[in-house]
Amino acid sequence: IRVVIADDHDLYRRGMQVVVELDGTARVVGEASNGVDAVEVCGRVQPEVVLMDVRMPGVGGIEACRQIRETVPSARILMLTMSDDESDLFEAIKAGASGYLLKDLPGEEVASAIRRVHDGQAIIPPGMAATLLAEFTRLSQEPQPVTGSAPLLTDREVEVLRLVARGMANREIADQLVISENTVKNHVRNILEKLHLHSRVEAAVYAHRQHL
Repeated sequence: IRVVIADDHDLYRRGMQVVVELDGTARVVGEASNGVDAVEVCGRVQPEVVLMDVRMPGVGGIEACRQIRETVPSARILMLTMSDDESDLFEAIKAGASGYLLKDLPGEEVASAIRRVHDGQAIIPPGMAATLLAEFTRLSQEPQPVTGSAPLLTDREVEVLRLVARGMANREIADQLVISENTVKNHVRNILEKLHLHSRVEAAVYAHRQHL
């Protein structure tokens, strides 16, 4: 798994590189100390996963996340922070982040999160999951009807979207629908493209809004 690390603390980047490469499933292909450099590096090396500090000088991690999602849409971005601020969580999700990790997590959990987010899962700290679910509930009570210009999903895509909204990983969805994991990935990509969404979490919010 090709990984870029973006953090303004050199020592943290060094330590994170060790953590990332320790179990042999991922390797660091680029580093950045600020948001501007992160966007440039990601555009150049095309990573599969980006570990992005929320707070960096100049262009912060959330804005960099938004720009990277535009230039490298296939990249999965894991936001790293010392803060459990709810507003940061929501902003990161709106910017297209695939996960949100607190920096005090043990190294093996970070490595596991990289594998999971690469596999298509969304990563949210357990302590913040309840807050996110509460926001889903609020959004589901304020349904936004699909406009006439919105592309229609196929029946199979709707099935996949429902399961994504339940927090199921691609492998679990494949088992449930008796299809291949590759087919699930294709369906998820098509859903995000058709609905102009950036991440599985945004897709889950959409599903709740539409009472799916």
